[in-house]
Amino acid sequence: MVNFGFFEDWHPAPGLLTSWSASPNARVAAYSAPAHPIPPALQQRAYLRAAWQNATEADRTARLCMISFDIPGVPDYGAMTRAVNGFLRRHDTFSSWFTFEPDGQVVRHVMNSDAIVFEPNRHGFVRDSATVRAHVQAETPGPLEWNCFTFGIIEHDDSFTVYAAVDHLHTDGLGQALTCVDLLWLYGTELSGSTVELAPTTGHLAYCEREHRCNAALDRQAAPVREWIRLLRDNGGDVPRFPLTLGPVPTGYIHGAQVTLPLFDEAVADRFEQVCARHGGRFVGGLFAAFALAEAELTGHDRYFVLTPVNTRSAPSEDASVGWYTNLVPVALRTGTAASFTELVSQAQEQADWAKTFGDVSLHRVLELTGPADGVYARPGFAATMLSYVDIRRNAGVELFDAMNGGLFGNRASSSEVYFWINRFAHETTFSALFPDTPDAHESVGQYIAAVRTVFAAVVTEGDFAIRIGAPS
Repeated sequence: MVNFGFFEDWHPAPGLLTSWSASPNARVAAYSAPAHPIPPALQQRAYLRAAWQNATEADRTARLCMISFDIPGVPDYGAMTRAVNGFLRRHDTFSSWFTFEPDGQVVRHVMNSDAIVFEPNRHGFVRDSATVRAHVQAETPGPLEWNCFTFGIIEHDDSFTVYAAVDHLHTDGLGQALTCVDLLWLYGTELSGSTVELAPTTGHLAYCEREHRCNAALDRQAAPVREWIRLLRDNGGDVPRFPLTLGPVPTGYIHGAQVTLPLFDEAVADRFEQVCARHGGRFVGGLFAAFALAEAELTGHDRYFVLTPVNTRSAPSEDASVGWYTNLVPVALRTGTAASFTELVSQAQEQADWAKTFGDVSLHRVLELTGPADGVYARPGFAATMLSYVDIRRNAGVELFDAMNGGLFGNRASSSEVYFWINRFAHETTFSALFPDTPDAHESVGQYIAAVRTVFAAVVTEGDFAIRIGAPS
């Protein structure tokens, strides 16, 4: 099966470690690149500002995303060098880096992609996976540096493991899968001498320009802004928050804790999906309904509010583009005092589908346009609880990735809120959480996960779940 989790869940076999990082000349070319008029995506801008604020922390505060997969045989290091450089030159997100003006504005700089040169560095035989994990995280710079991405090979007796570690600034979940596809294709063509090229992409710069143009045209009277105001007002003027105590959480850098658990095997996932379908929903609607009911029973609240990421690749030429193409959109449900899963799942599905209409509208921009006079007290730079669902089975090439012991991993990073991921693979569905590493947060998140799993268990075994009378209020 495809492996998914945090860096601690990656266990590469021992072998000769070679990594690829930026050459000195490439770094000079990047840091002398001129300013570019297209700003970063709004999500990127908020992420960069958070990284800037935490720049003095000893630990990495930003999110590092990594893929790995195994290839049989002996590696051709020259072919891999050409593949890595071809990949970086193909996707224009890797030509950008960012600086800060005194007023806090983030300025993009764009280098000539032909100047991107990554060179191999040999590190000798590495016996334990912990050493490899530490090396990858230490060697890959953070998002305030241009070269916040590295690549590597761990050579074994009759196979080798390939990894690509890219800061979240330049990738997302689909981008990680595309990275695997591109590297395999480029490496294969280098070995075979084929002249067949990958389909061209429009690139991330064009997306950033489109997003900026769309959001700059918004004002407080725009329909999606009014809807956001309504949703935030209904939540006390704030973004969604995890409903249980997280304990004293300091400002600035907060070390993150993580957990990944099995949720369903595929047979049970199918049963859950069938219950959803019989009552007007799909799998994703069922997830939101289950979380809403668990939260209602834990807290007594009759309203569930969460952000969920959506893919913002909208043009066919963006489908194969690597970059950060996501936006956070709202899902809000009214559970009522006696709601059941079968009553709620159709509403949850409707809300999940409706949320996609916000794909081009950034909450960061909405918060720039609004304030206390609108009943909105959240400000740009917010942290909000999130629930992400990805059906990995639908990703192109997933069968090949599965056969190659493929994996997608991330570091713990800084976490002041609670983030959930539900990932459906061919053989099982997993449940992951990232949260502040405090005793109270460990207890609360454990309690929350147990409540959610109770709802799922009831739905798949009994066909329904209803909020019990006397639930906490």
